[in-house]
Amino acid sequence: MKSPLFKVIVIFLVTLICLYISLPAKLPVKFKVGKYSFDKTLERGNIDLKLGRFSFKRSLDLVLGLDLAGGSHLVFEADLSKIPEGEKATALSSLKEVIERRVNLFGVSEPNVQTSLFEGKSRIIVELPGVSDPKEATALIGQTAQLVFAEVKEVKEGENKTNELPFTFSDLTGADLKKASVVFDNTTGKPSVSLEFTPEGAKKFETLTERNVNKVLPIFLDNEIISAPLVKEKIAGGMAQITGDFTLDQAKKMAIQLNAGALPVPVKLVEQRTVGATLGSESIQRSIRAGLIGLFMVVLFMVLSYGWLGLIASIALFVFAAISLALYKLIPVVLTLPGIAGFLLSVGMAVDSNILIFERFKEERPRRPLREALEVSFGRAWDSIRDANIATLTTAFVLANPFDWGFLHTSGPVRGFAITLALGVGLSMFTGIVVSRNLLRVLVREKNKND
Repeated sequence: MKSPLFKVIVIFLVTLICLYISLPAKLPVKFKVGKYSFDKTLERGNIDLKLGRFSFKRSLDLVLGLDLAGGSHLVFEADLSKIPEGEKATALSSLKEVIERRVNLFGVSEPNVQTSLFEGKSRIIVELPGVSDPKEATALIGQTAQLVFAEVKEVKEGENKTNELPFTFSDLTGADLKKASVVFDNTTGKPSVSLEFTPEGAKKFETLTERNVNKVLPIFLDNEIISAPLVKEKIAGGMAQITGDFTLDQAKKMAIQLNAGALPVPVKLVEQRTVGATLGSESIQRSIRAGLIGLFMVVLFMVLSYGWLGLIASIALFVFAAISLALYKLIPVVLTLPGIAGFLLSVGMAVDSNILIFERFKEERPRRPLREALEVSFGRAWDSIRDANIATLTTAFVLANPFDWGFLHTSGPVRGFAITLALGVGLSMFTGIVVSRNLLRVLVREKNKND
């Protein structure tokens, strides 16, 4: 069994690593001592590990949510009127997955997509941090993007064609696509969209082109013709290209929509809100100030109430804060205002276990030697610490609702609060039991040697 001193050294090293991870990307350091002055900006790198074929990359910047980083808040209402009652939940879930794929392909950092039921209406809430102009994102998300290939009808002379469409839709649709990508036409240099079909889709495309040699093959996207190439010969291999008068942005948007898949049900935008980043900056500054004041008051209370024991608890609280911030960056946790509130709450809760132990120590100390009294206090307080933290973790689990149960809340900010609270409670058990206990064991041993 490792000695308490060895464990304290390991805790110290882990804390130093966490402090490094917790540093901002750039930290200006400036001070002057007598004739000596130091004025440099320290830069903290990111994680980039490579071991053979294994590689691990992780940015060590804090990931901020919509309310802190600014961005767009969009609410779409799904039209489920044509969906059977028993299939509505599946359709809404599929809709959420498609929208998530589109948002991820759009390149937004840490988007939040969730479903909501409001007055019997099914809605999809999309939060896009860092997107100040939501028009492009709205068009990308809200378009159905149903791709279908059609054939031109042969209208014989004398037939009445006024009430009939001149096209027949084929069974080759976007569902048969394997991949869509932006390419540039070799002749004109204009951007176009290259299509690669699945094996089944390739067979359909070969049959379709064979049937329409020397004919126009219209390609529809959401019931609008986007291209109508002339088929010169049967095309095998499962590759096609959509050409037209596209800009590069339009071609990219089309490729994203086709790769993500068509929306299973139509949606309409019912709410759009833009959050300014300045609000987030002010909120962060105030939260940091509140956290520092709260931390100082907790430390002051512990030192005044328990003396040198309170000082040990304060050191454990510092370790708790360093590891918490490092975990937020490594996991990463999307930090929102409610998430910061959860962290600040967990700071106060982090000393709860120490208070229970120290109060028990006050009862045990008159009857036992110092070292034995501490060990007994930690042992007998554990049941109360465990039960209290399990109760809090259960509450955090209900608030986080990780399985998206319909009868529970699914709000993103509430989940952010629950996640930071749960992390804080779990870490508080580590710092309160492991860190404090080993620090006290080392101090008591040194005190016994001196006595």
